[in-house]
Amino acid sequence: MADGESSVGYPSTGAFAIETRGLNLWYGDFQALFDVDLGVKKGIITSMIGPSGCGKTTVLRTCNRIIERLGYVRTTGSVYVLGHDIFGDDVEIVQVRKQVGMVFQRPNPLPISVRDNVLFGFRLHEARLRKVARAEEDEVLESALRQVLLWDAVKDRLDRPATGLSLEEQQKLCIARLLPVKPEVLLMDEPCSALDPAGTEAVEEMIWQLRGDYTILIVTHNMAQARRASDECVFMLLGRIVEHGRTEELFLAPEHTETADYIEGRYG
Repeated sequence: MADGESSVGYPSTGAFAIETRGLNLWYGDFQALFDVDLGVKKGIITSMIGPSGCGKTTVLRTCNRIIERLGYVRTTGSVYVLGHDIFGDDVEIVQVRKQVGMVFQRPNPLPISVRDNVLFGFRLHEARLRKVARAEEDEVLESALRQVLLWDAVKDRLDRPATGLSLEEQQKLCIARLLPVKPEVLLMDEPCSALDPAGTEAVEEMIWQLRGDYTILIVTHNMAQARRASDECVFMLLGRIVEHGRTEELFLAPEHTETADYIEGRYG
């Protein structure tokens, strides 16, 4: 997918979990990203804001190569995740997606039990390499559910269908499903957009719980959520990054007029 210059001359630095350098992307003839330079620091929560269609989700989907599902997509530039050029010839897409988990706008639990949802990826990756005892599976299951603050709510319903959970619980479950394969980066595309205020608060609490153990990049249209639930914030407009800084500073004293106009609701 990427053109030949994707890994030329851009060494990755250790401070960032994700780095893009000069990233351009086209959907057919339409250019969606323009020279995107982004550095997402390890172990913190970075939010991305901007009007619909500005390229936020495109950046997210490029970082674990989901974008490749569309055969008419073309990129130039570099994307480094955990120090590796993810478009390099020696990089396996399975390993990229193992290290970089993705959470979507609406929960997408598999139509199987809570237990089997959480263990799905673990069994896929581990069972083909070695025999896994039931006791180990139980430990992995409980650990993942505790990390997303869901264990107490579902510990007596582990063998019931996951589709019977509330939307908030389903979204937490989808995040728990990523954790047993030990990703280092979690990409979240408006993870609270389908939730009510109570569910949103619960998921935000869970995201803060994961902070530090994981690098989290979250797309949101909710200005209050971006301000509450991130350490740094990126403002995008028309396929370009306009501003990137500490969240509180960006909201209180933005450097660019476009940023101020957006967060104050004058457009978007």
